Amino acid sequence: MSNSILQPRRQTRKILVGNVPIGGDAPISVQSMTNTDTCDVDATVAQIKQIEAVGADIVRVSVPTPVAAEAFKKISNQVSVPLVADIHFNYKIALQVAEYGVDCLRINPGNIGSMDKVREVVSSARDKNIPIRIGVNAGSLEKDLQEKYGEPTAEALVESAFRHIDYLDKLNFEDFKISLKASNVNMTVAAYRLLAPQIEQPFHLGITEAGGARAGAVKSSIGMGLLLTEGIGDTIRVSLAANPVEEIKVGFDILKALQLRSRGINLIACPSCSRQEFDVISTVNELESRLEDILTPIDVAVIGCVVNGPGEAREVSIGLTGGRKRSLVYEDGEMNERLENEKIVDVLEQRIRSKVEALKLSRKRKTQNNKELPLTSKFS
Repeated sequence: MSNSILQPRRQTRKILVGNVPIGGDAPISVQSMTNTDTCDVDATVAQIKQIEAVGADIVRVSVPTPVAAEAFKKISNQVSVPLVADIHFNYKIALQVAEYGVDCLRINPGNIGSMDKVREVVSSARDKNIPIRIGVNAGSLEKDLQEKYGEPTAEALVESAFRHIDYLDKLNFEDFKISLKASNVNMTVAAYRLLAPQIEQPFHLGITEAGGARAGAVKSSIGMGLLLTEGIGDTIRVSLAANPVEEIKVGFDILKALQLRSRGINLIACPSCSRQEFDVISTVNELESRLEDILTPIDVAVIGCVVNGPGEAREVSIGLTGGRKRSLVYEDGEMNERLENEKIVDVLEQRIRSKVEALKLSRKRKTQNNKELPLTSKFS
């Protein structure tokens, strides 16, 4: 019997953002947004590369002016990750970046003026195979909807979404994704649930303006977690008042927790208590810091005592069970070393890295022999 709480994935149209598939049966992608001045090309390129290095599939860049669009052109020529241009109101900027090879346009059709302007943008996007992202936000609802509903509601978000969708429907443009964001978790979840059965396009999930690193991660995990367990969601962004690199890390943590996607180390660690035989907290923090560069999926357990330790350690690739002065190291379910506690971090790091290399080699051989997914697949 399966222990999964996941409902079947919502069936959607599949679109491509650069080389990243969104929707359909594609893995759920993780993205973030730069917070540098786009006109500072060097700083923006550096941040994009930092975001990509921790696993980002897509990066969004704000393009508020024609000058920023020129900077965007230089930026896109220096990075390999697919880029979304975030544009508001000015349709000419959308046309400008479309010529420069943008991978997706984040622009709301209803906010860029007449139908003729929308038609120009859609025509350019269609000719260049560029998808569009519609982004509805509780903080920027149309004035008449604010008056109609009195305050932002899930129903107001959905009604706003259909206004923008209607423009694209009239132009027979189907390659778009949509987001319905609020800082209120309940409102956001309700809005996605309302819209899900009414359209076939993929959803970009997020809790907007979620807060700082801790509170924002909690709100995002609850909101997006609820939707993902219901099969709703095709790409996600964790919006934090923090370094964008942290958004990617939390995003993958959410997907790993739901077993929707694996990347990097899944570190199982006890919360520590009076039974612990070594400093679990500092050990885990040090391991996380040292092993951030590892993207290969691997399960590791660090448990501070012998009560729960053996059971957890036998279920992972590398496990450690705390003991007085010396702890037990398990590999693939078998105990094979007693380790002096002062050597825990160094030895575990070495063992984990060796195991990762062995896993890479095994996957490479399978790829060569059975034509399975390549080792370098972004969606491991």
